[in-house]
Amino acid sequence: MNPLFEVIRDPDRCIKCRVCERQCANEVHKYDPDLDKMISDSMTCVDCQRCVCLCPTHALKIRPNENQFRPNSNWSHQTMDEIYKQAESGGVLLSAMGNPKEYPVYWDKILLNASQVTNPPIDPLREPMETKTFLGKKSQKISYDANGKAHYEKTPYLELDVPIMFSAMSFGSISKNAHECLARAAEELGTYYNTGEGGLHEDFYKYGKNTICQVASGRFGVFKGYLDTGAAVEIKMGQGAKPGIGGHLPGMKITDEVSKTRMIPKGTDAISPAPHHDIYSIEDLRQLVYSLKEATNWEKPVIVKIAAVHNVAAIASGVARSGADIIAIDGFRGGTGAAPTRIRDNVGIPIELALAAVDSRLRDEGIRDEVSVVVGGSIRSSADVVKAIALGADACYIASAALMALGCHLCRSCNTGKCNWGIATQRPDLVKRLNPEIGYKRLVNLVTAWDHEIKEMMGGMGINSIEALRGNRLMLRGVGLSQKELDILGIQHAGE
Repeated sequence: MNPLFEVIRDPDRCIKCRVCERQCANEVHKYDPDLDKMISDSMTCVDCQRCVCLCPTHALKIRPNENQFRPNSNWSHQTMDEIYKQAESGGVLLSAMGNPKEYPVYWDKILLNASQVTNPPIDPLREPMETKTFLGKKSQKISYDANGKAHYEKTPYLELDVPIMFSAMSFGSISKNAHECLARAAEELGTYYNTGEGGLHEDFYKYGKNTICQVASGRFGVFKGYLDTGAAVEIKMGQGAKPGIGGHLPGMKITDEVSKTRMIPKGTDAISPAPHHDIYSIEDLRQLVYSLKEATNWEKPVIVKIAAVHNVAAIASGVARSGADIIAIDGFRGGTGAAPTRIRDNVGIPIELALAAVDSRLRDEGIRDEVSVVVGGSIRSSADVVKAIALGADACYIASAALMALGCHLCRSCNTGKCNWGIATQRPDLVKRLNPEIGYKRLVNLVTAWDHEIKEMMGGMGINSIEALRGNRLMLRGVGLSQKELDILGIQHAGE
């Protein structure tokens, strides 16, 4: 089998400082004392780019291996390589991060409308612009007292200063330092981060007001104190990167701290079953929703997270009627620490189509205000956020973008536990490479920049609040889309 990448070293630039050797967790680089030079084993390279970034003389570069099999439109180099791997191992192929295949990215085929004369733009630097949003049931019952003061039934909700939250990434799949970055950034930004299915490390209970506590099928780390700490509880029914299957955290990642947090033995694989073994219908889901509400004294909103699949609109309708306050939908480009490659690359549907279908269904049934909708699965920029809200979302989850802000280079080797950037690893020597003091500030910078851009785009549309943008599909136009795609998205083609 050929290596995927080639490590190219310029001998005239290399000063044999051995930085690349010390920094590579995959043991690609090595100093040969007999030859008095650095040598590289390209076979183990994952193209994380750390050696390239840290080489003081810029002597290194990594490029795709040009030595390919004979060109074949049906049998690509990757397809052949994967067959050879499985023939040798007899195992399931595992991959990390999101779906890399060239499926349509509908965000890139949707354009935003802008105001010109009759509905003038708004200058966000000089006029009020509201990006605060609230997640939860919207009260429909308003009464007035003798003085005309309005009274309405107030249900548990989340208040976001920006319409962006950090999506579920468990302690175990990512490092403690990475979790600290997310927690601190969420607190400073006035938003929330999600624990994922691995429970909450005791050091982070102080960030409870900005924490969403997830309850997954494995129930790892779930107990009353955990539920009481968070601002909301999320039931994970599905995940965009691997709809229809459960989770798996390898035993090598179950360190002492992860073991204590997840409440499982050290070094044992943490396997989440595909279904919740107490949920086989909407009625069963409703029972868990109400059990969690009862366990938290009816003070916290309950989120139900589902994967974007072909019948997602019907599923979301049932979830809305189950008593959930918020529905989170995860698209098929969503990231993950590890998933079977075939599942990641072939199961699920794009979040854009799922969101539009769900919003339309809930509106048609007259229950849209009974539940908020949060979407994730490759939200890559502030423009994606604006388009998602205009398609009907109340807010967005981001995960891969957040990890990139921390230094992730999408080398897609999270499942090996050898993350050279200290993010998807539990090895102490690698974890310390991510400095929480620097990392959380980078997250704050990212979301702050997006917030500024969201205000600029809203201002250009003549809209001054997230609430006025939500579901406002008149502000969207499609390019290069079929009529069927336009119908599902509920938007017109550019020029109409």
